Amino acid sequence: MSTAGPDPAAPPRRCPRGRTSLLIAAAALLGVAGGTAAGYGIQAERAPTPLAALSQPGLAYPAKPLPADRVPDPLPASQDRQAATGGDLRKLLLAEPKGWDTSDDPSLLDGWVGLGGYAVQFKDEGYMYEELISMDLRRVAGASWERGQREVHIRLVQFRSGTELGAVDHAESQLSYMDDSEAGAGNAGHAIKGAGIGRYYLYPVKNEPGYLPQYQARAVAQRGDVMMEINIFDTKSIAKTDIRTLAERQLGRL
Repeated sequence: MSTAGPDPAAPPRRCPRGRTSLLIAAAALLGVAGGTAAGYGIQAERAPTPLAALSQPGLAYPAKPLPADRVPDPLPASQDRQAATGGDLRKLLLAEPKGWDTSDDPSLLDGWVGLGGYAVQFKDEGYMYEELISMDLRRVAGASWERGQREVHIRLVQFRSGTELGAVDHAESQLSYMDDSEAGAGNAGHAIKGAGIGRYYLYPVKNEPGYLPQYQARAVAQRGDVMMEINIFDTKSIAKTDIRTLAERQLGRL
């Protein structure tokens, strides 16, 4: 018979750490779910609580219209740009000067220029066509005069956005390449008084064998939702004051 003593006591069983963590997490989740359900039940049994009153009661419209002597006067047309350009845009074009004739301009129809007729004057006609559509072009009014070999073409390009963004973007895109000698006038031009970003340019004369010299001047500006563009062509030199005066007068009508 063995005389050895009893076996040492076995260590207590321990749950694996991962299993213990899962049990605690499950209990916590059940507690949250139960608390949430109880909260919804209590809230559903309560009577509705009205929302607090607005802190800006002055925003409400009056129950009755203002008396006639208290109604503010509408803005005069000289200050209301929507009134100035919301009607017949052709009426804002400069009148044909005395001694000049209306030139034969195929892009004009009763003082209006179609989208295609306006886009065709640009080197990349297809791009400009799509660009003007994306910019929400509304309409283009135009006038063309001639006297001798000199021609003047005016375009008022209006956008529908109700803001100045379309007209500003179009004017800036035209001004952006004017200092390029191939695409534009090849110089920085001159600012138009009171026109913000507006400028006018004189192009270098173009001489080709067998043809008369070709001179050009251009003005680009923006006022409200209208972009203004003026071009002068001649076989003789164009004075700086000629294009500047036309630009300032047309801008004044806008």
